Amino acid sequence: MPGTSHEVRLVVRPEGLPEPDHFAVVEVPMPVPGDGEVLVRNRFFHVFPALRTLIGGSVPGAPFPGLRPGDTLYGKAIGEVVSAPSDAGVRPGDLVEHWFGWREYAAVPAGQCSPLDGTLPDPAAHLGQAAIAYTALTRDARLRPGDTVFVSGGAGGIGSLAGQFARALGAGRVIGSTGSPDKAKRLVAELGYDAAILRGTGGRIADQLAEAAPDGIDVLVDNVGGEQLRAAIAAARPGARFALVGALAGQLSPDLAGGTAPVEIDTFQVILKGIEIRGFGGSTGPAANREWAERFGGWLRSGKVTFPHVRVAGIGNAPPALHEMIGGRHLGTVIVEL
Repeated sequence: MPGTSHEVRLVVRPEGLPEPDHFAVVEVPMPVPGDGEVLVRNRFFHVFPALRTLIGGSVPGAPFPGLRPGDTLYGKAIGEVVSAPSDAGVRPGDLVEHWFGWREYAAVPAGQCSPLDGTLPDPAAHLGQAAIAYTALTRDARLRPGDTVFVSGGAGGIGSLAGQFARALGAGRVIGSTGSPDKAKRLVAELGYDAAILRGTGGRIADQLAEAAPDGIDVLVDNVGGEQLRAAIAAARPGARFALVGALAGQLSPDLAGGTAPVEIDTFQVILKGIEIRGFGGSTGPAANREWAERFGGWLRSGKVTFPHVRVAGIGNAPPALHEMIGGRHLGTVIVEL
């Protein structure tokens, strides 16, 4: 066992979007597990957009606390048990999922460790946001066979799975948006999308969506908000169902602190079309049971669905990976591999 570990800390709260020099990789004494704690050597951890909000101080009512200068970042991680109490339900060598990422070793309360059982063929796939994408489609938007689906942020960690799930669940047409011409091609070629809308340089989002879905849309899985939510309302068919999952237009705006995402919408259209708009309420529901995990694992093994992700090697590259993800460099889930 080494005598020290490394972790990523916030050095200063940024003005605008975070840069790598707002963080530091520091050497700390090896954590000593207390009563009821499991010592875990992390193998992977997730780099996710909501860190921008946490770095900005979080949002009242949000399920996770904000970060202050000097705090260690956190997030979902997969690690190997080094030591554990006899009654912890895990043993040395077991792989577990927990929320003490952004560090090499972690002392984790036993009740916050979830053992992995091999249901998914790649342990790293547990860091994906498959449960969110599936729940948004099936519980919140109530996807029906033949529906036309629009996924804003189609190349992100949620969107890169939501398009594939919509196709697997019987959607008639699936449309995604992205800010990169290369990603737009990959959405169609690799991820089950019938058409891709290009944000920024492809013309007005509303015009592109009207062209891609001339008969309108039935379902929206919204990871972005802003102009894309307005365009979806304009394109909605009567009785359309919207699942609001993220607010990247606000979270990743250099002019905002990451904790607000204001947007002006035409409520007359919402009323006249009978659009249902539902905020994502957590992953309870169809994706919270073992049957869903087995279904996802089966899709991955058969090749019906892939897990788009990028692995970045080494904890020292974690701050640049966050910066690259915020800048839209990567497609799918971003993972640091230790």
